[in-house]
Amino acid sequence: MKAHGDLLLELDHVGKVFGGELLNQRRTVAVADFSLAVDVGRPTITAIAGESGSGKTTLANLVLDFAAPTWGEVRYKGTPLPRLDRRQRRDYRREVQAVFQDPYEVYNPFYKVDFVFDSVLKSFHLARDASEGRRLVQEAMEVVGLRPGEVLGKYPHQLSGGQRQRIMIARAFLLKPRLIVADEPVSMVDASLRAMILKIMVRLKQEFGISFLYITHDLSTAYQISDDIHVLYRGEVAERGPVTSVIGHPRHPYTQMLVGSIPSPDPKRKWEGRLELKLDDPGTTADQSVGCPFAGRCPHVMDICRREKPPSYPVEDGHVAACFLYQPERVIAASRASGGTVV
Repeated sequence: MKAHGDLLLELDHVGKVFGGELLNQRRTVAVADFSLAVDVGRPTITAIAGESGSGKTTLANLVLDFAAPTWGEVRYKGTPLPRLDRRQRRDYRREVQAVFQDPYEVYNPFYKVDFVFDSVLKSFHLARDASEGRRLVQEAMEVVGLRPGEVLGKYPHQLSGGQRQRIMIARAFLLKPRLIVADEPVSMVDASLRAMILKIMVRLKQEFGISFLYITHDLSTAYQISDDIHVLYRGEVAERGPVTSVIGHPRHPYTQMLVGSIPSPDPKRKWEGRLELKLDDPGTTADQSVGCPFAGRCPHVMDICRREKPPSYPVEDGHVAACFLYQPERVIAASRASGGTVV
């Protein structure tokens, strides 16, 4: 296990619950028992994938300290976020940046886009004078493929969505962060700009050593750019591991459903999902603390799935699935029945 000094950020069995209070008695577990470590020596793009309501954005808010976990800890260089002193918190705000889904909402429509750069330069004292500040901004904009003369001096509404999103990436890059939390950064731009922004993310990782937490519902883009992936379902990790293994050989029925819903790029190939999954069984309990959260939709559901939560079982090197189908005794029995091969 790595020492804290090697890790930029750690999420240690964090969970987040909403409700359960006097005025809101309904209790919703948005994130349950999630762990992740960002190693400063190994820049990676880690995808957090799942459908709407799976807990992806709540997880991003925990990483960014916009919300406090109900249990577990988020640590920056070994120190829990609530215990950061003033200097540590400043370093954390500089090294952990965010790019959000809607690039328009983060702008003040009454200010020109120059303001997003000027405020960062001033707040973090990045430049000794105006000349150095202009040079830093120009460098950041060139990294994301923008020409300062085409965008500076304009208001947000005068720019395209792709330009606004790239400006926000440039703003984050200006701080030379170690981690960028990208929450659905390409969901509101067209296909050509989507490819450009994804390429920028890969370049920032490869050339500048910046890691990404890529929040997405799109497994195809996750597969293109990510190193690892965590697939969430109702706040719990259904499957995680190297992206080529998880998406190339999905084991959890939910991941199989997601992968099967991706249309084939070959127009001659018939699009067929891998599994036909039902809506939630009306008899399934609403108590998230009981049983597998996917039991009500799973075509392989067993009695144990309704009684107990499945742990994460290893299925390949670094690849785990939270599914009772992969209990060691079931895997051995299936292997014998199939002549030594388990799919």
